[in-house]
Amino acid sequence: MIARDVMTTTVVSVSPDAPTPDVAKVLSDHGISAVPVVDTAGAPIGMISEGDLIGRDETDREARRDWWLTLLAEGEQLNPDFVASLHAPARTARDAMTSPVITVGEDAEISDIAKLLTTHRIKRVPVVHDGRIVGIVSRADLVRALAAEDRAKPAPPPRTKGGFAEALAAIDDRFLHLRHHKDEQPKAAMSGPGFDDALTVAEFRNLVADSERKRTAEQQEQREAMVKQRRQRMAELTDRHISDASWRSLMHSAHQAAQHGEKEFLLLRYPSLLCSDGGRAINSDRSDWPETLRGEAAELYLRWMHDLKPHGFVLTARVLDFPGGMPGDIGLFLVWGE
Repeated sequence: MIARDVMTTTVVSVSPDAPTPDVAKVLSDHGISAVPVVDTAGAPIGMISEGDLIGRDETDREARRDWWLTLLAEGEQLNPDFVASLHAPARTARDAMTSPVITVGEDAEISDIAKLLTTHRIKRVPVVHDGRIVGIVSRADLVRALAAEDRAKPAPPPRTKGGFAEALAAIDDRFLHLRHHKDEQPKAAMSGPGFDDALTVAEFRNLVADSERKRTAEQQEQREAMVKQRRQRMAELTDRHISDASWRSLMHSAHQAAQHGEKEFLLLRYPSLLCSDGGRAINSDRSDWPETLRGEAAELYLRWMHDLKPHGFVLTARVLDFPGGMPGDIGLFLVWGE
């Protein structure tokens, strides 16, 4: 089974500018513990949970205590001065969310999704199509899917007599038909101007025009093929996830680069289309560029945050080329040099 088969398609989400009290009300109203944060294009840029709202330490919990009391009041009359204090400017979803967000494609196998949830210690993952969120798969969805799969295992198809012989006979008939059809094809007639044909300037100009049209068509096909290839690459990077073995292999290669005197190592090269903003934040060197990461790039960022940042390693992103004047491929670099 794949993500499309088990995902929840009615997705509740919030905008990056939603105040945290509003986010808390969304969680309370819908009986959920987390919600994706999506931009104006519908792309997920983060996840915000009860833990993010309440705070991970005592200071954060105390800072948010007041507006949680409002939710728990259940309509009770509160002191007007207290209520007024709750309307003071609060943090937004962008401030509290966890980013970048780990996502999967619609065709991701549920076994791979289960490994992903375990590896990153998360409870749910957004499902995306062309960069837009189309569903969410949670641990509960996986449990229900696995239970249903066990109850509905199909019986093996009945075997019929002579099945193999009939298959061979069908192949022979198809082969004979194709061969007969090929023999009936007419021979192509040779054509083209000879020494006796009248040659005109108009004819030559038409030949030039035909050549230019063919060249333009070929260039268009090449551009379309490049776009298709980049989209395929983007889909692969969206659906591919970093296993522990892959991460160890990357760290081994980085270690070898340091032994050869290098001060940085290219962890990943990926199309700028994989970024939620097409690579503009990275190109402008904005501090919020990690929020635009998707797929494998996002997972590498989180691995760096958990495993390498505490030990002094730096992660940077750079635009590597500019086809047509626009950001092309992005490089994600692990840096240890001064």
